[in-house]
Amino acid sequence: MKIVSACLAGIKCTWNDEARPCQKVIELIKQGKAIPVCPEQLGGLSTPRIPAEKKGNKVFRKDGKDITAEFEKGAKEALRIAKLINCKEAIIKAKSPSCGSGKIYDGTFSGKLIKGNGVFAEMLKKNNIKTLTEDEI
Repeated sequence: MKIVSACLAGIKCTWNDEARPCQKVIELIKQGKAIPVCPEQLGGLSTPRIPAEKKGNKVFRKDGKDITAEFEKGAKEALRIAKLINCKEAIIKAKSPSCGSGKIYDGTFSGKLIKGNGVFAEMLKKNNIKTLTEDEI
């Protein structure tokens, strides 16, 4: 069983109340092979919400508010779900401050990418759960 980013499943949960549907992810869910989660919503953040980016080990909204605690809470809850289903692999949203794997935005809201992982992606990796983005499947 896999964990997948809910936005890739076609659920409108992104910061701007949109979905980022990925047909391969949707098919996995239809086949009963994946469960969608949104760590940001699980952390108590609303949809829509002010955009956020990770800078160092913190996550900040575009208006400067530190929302690291919400991101960490949501990542822990999503990881709890992953462990409940004995997840070994996750397909998560590229570049996201929660789910980005390998590359994320640099925290300046300029569109610049840097090496790094989102909060949830980092927790998955530390728990030996393989992470892929929609660009890698």
